[in-house]
Amino acid sequence: MADLDEEPRDRARRLYAAREWAAAANAFSAVDPDQLTSDDLAAYADAAWWLGRIGDCIRLNVEACAAFESASRPVDAAAVALRVGIFHLARGDQSQGDGWLGHAERLLEGSPEGRVHGLLRSLTGLDANLLAGRPAAALEVAGQILDLGRRLEDPVLVAVGVNGEGRALTMSGKVAGGLALLDEVMVTVLQGKFDPFMTGVLYCHTIAACHEVGDVRRMGQWTDLAEEWLTKVPAEAVFSAMCAVHRVQLRLMRGEWDKVESQALSLIPGLDANRLDYAAQAWYLIGEARRLRGQANAAGAYAEAHVRGLDPQPGSALLQLAGGDPGGALAAVHAALAAAGQAPLRRAALCAAMVEIAIAAAQFQAARDAVAELEQTASVYATSGLEAMAASGRGAVLLADGRAVEALPVLRDACTRWYRLGSEYEAAKSCLLLAEAYRSLGDVASAGRESARAQEIFARLGAGGTERGRPDGLSPRECEVLALVADGCSNREIGAALFISDRTVARHLTNIYNKIGVVSRTQAARYAIAHHMTTAP
Repeated sequence: MADLDEEPRDRARRLYAAREWAAAANAFSAVDPDQLTSDDLAAYADAAWWLGRIGDCIRLNVEACAAFESASRPVDAAAVALRVGIFHLARGDQSQGDGWLGHAERLLEGSPEGRVHGLLRSLTGLDANLLAGRPAAALEVAGQILDLGRRLEDPVLVAVGVNGEGRALTMSGKVAGGLALLDEVMVTVLQGKFDPFMTGVLYCHTIAACHEVGDVRRMGQWTDLAEEWLTKVPAEAVFSAMCAVHRVQLRLMRGEWDKVESQALSLIPGLDANRLDYAAQAWYLIGEARRLRGQANAAGAYAEAHVRGLDPQPGSALLQLAGGDPGGALAAVHAALAAAGQAPLRRAALCAAMVEIAIAAAQFQAARDAVAELEQTASVYATSGLEAMAASGRGAVLLADGRAVEALPVLRDACTRWYRLGSEYEAAKSCLLLAEAYRSLGDVASAGRESARAQEIFARLGAGGTERGRPDGLSPRECEVLALVADGCSNREIGAALFISDRTVARHLTNIYNKIGVVSRTQAARYAIAHHMTTAP
């Protein structure tokens, strides 16, 4: 039991050492400011951070940095400056963030290499290169941090270095080795070997890396463990909200769309103040949940994500498709792919969307190119999520090309993969394609069974617009025929282009006329042009 005569400052220090952050912050606030040392100010700032009081945290850290400098403790001042820089960057304030990191670097000039040097290098070299999609450069920096940690016998730097190597290897396509390194570090985290801040950082890095490569199983496991750890820290801590965003990502995939929106909305105020990038992701997830339910306000959520610095693709393009604008959706996803550069993981979801959008827009070569890239990415990274996306895309393209016999086993494999991942919605989309394949082969009973299965899932999840994409119920082959009609091709030219007979072309045209409500080739061509269904660029 504490001494009843304990001085307020001593009580504050004791409570902080015991990680009783709320009590420590209250105790520090009761101390005469002139009595607080530089270490006290840094501790007070840390306690405020754990309570979600980011404004107080930054103010107190600025005071602590000045106090450390006055006391000729440049390394301690640099450690505080580093944190101030991190907090500003997390809030989206690039200028102040970079300024404080530069200040930390200057303070370290002339000092022997230590932990702060390594942590600064982790942020400015390792994380910066990963964010820019340069895994080779990031791997080199991670190795430098690991070497420094080993020389200093510093377990924190060793963990940061190994985790960095894992993330860099995973991003570069060496997934098995990279994930093994991430798991290795997390074993030490589970043993409680690091301070709470570093523990939270390592959890977040690991879960985000698993999400990026589509390792849904591993992501779920580490998210579960992170949530268990978070029961031991204040609910106001930003790590709680960051972890919750990852939980929302899993819920979106599993069809828990009502929970996605309610949980994400509750997180955004705190994230706007502390982690703007996670706030943007939360808004994007809300947009996705709304789009999947067919709600008109999805565009507003995507706009909120964009305001916070996140390109809301491919969700925004898929929303355009759902609204009957395949041409606009195609242009949007083409632009997003151009912006993504050559980073395979960033392009994967865009390629998956491109397959769906391009088929709807009767741009079949674009769909073929997208699925080829997606399959290449899945073969390199070989994770469950990417492999399911590739199988779905390949099945859709085979079906669009009129190769229903080949599409059947691919689409069935896609269904199985999505079910195993817990994504009933994606499985149901594959079921619809299966139904279309069966129907084209004359197996009406199997087509009805797959369609009913899909519709039951859509109804249970509250999905909206599940038959969207191709207007008026046109099949992929009918879209292809109609596009060639719009380009002025004769029946013979269409048959030659699609390797089908003139009679088959005529039958397709009869079906097309009935579906879109026209009676002539000219009207059909006008319809195709109005719906952006031409093969011309």
